[in-house]
Amino acid sequence: MSVQITQAESRVMQAVWTHGPLGAEAILREVGAAHGWGLATVRTLVDRLIRKGALESRREGARTAYAPLVSREAYVTGESQGLLDRLFGGRLSTLVGHLSRERALAPEDLARLKRLVADLDAQAEDEAS
Repeated sequence: MSVQITQAESRVMQAVWTHGPLGAEAILREVGAAHGWGLATVRTLVDRLIRKGALESRREGARTAYAPLVSREAYVTGESQGLLDRLFGGRLSTLVGHLSRERALAPEDLARLKRLVADLDAQAEDEAS
């Protein structure tokens, strides 16, 4: 499921991904205060996320809790693919090349990339045979 989530909305989502269903007051404590948000701002963000299909509201006794309808993994996959498509023509190698030119790769990052390429090569060989 691909849902367009703003940066502020993603902070609300991060809170419910991390802690499970939360009420508006708990979301405010988790992420709102650090950004100078009040309860009205949190409620506005929650309402937008419900309209977008990213959150659902649940009655839990006397309170309303908000739970994610979109997994963090699905969100990250959609955002990553969107970035790759918009900025790098869908080419992962172009993204990696850009990042490696713009910031120095730590030796452990380079080793991880080499292992990833080796794993992908092995997987492609397995699929070909």
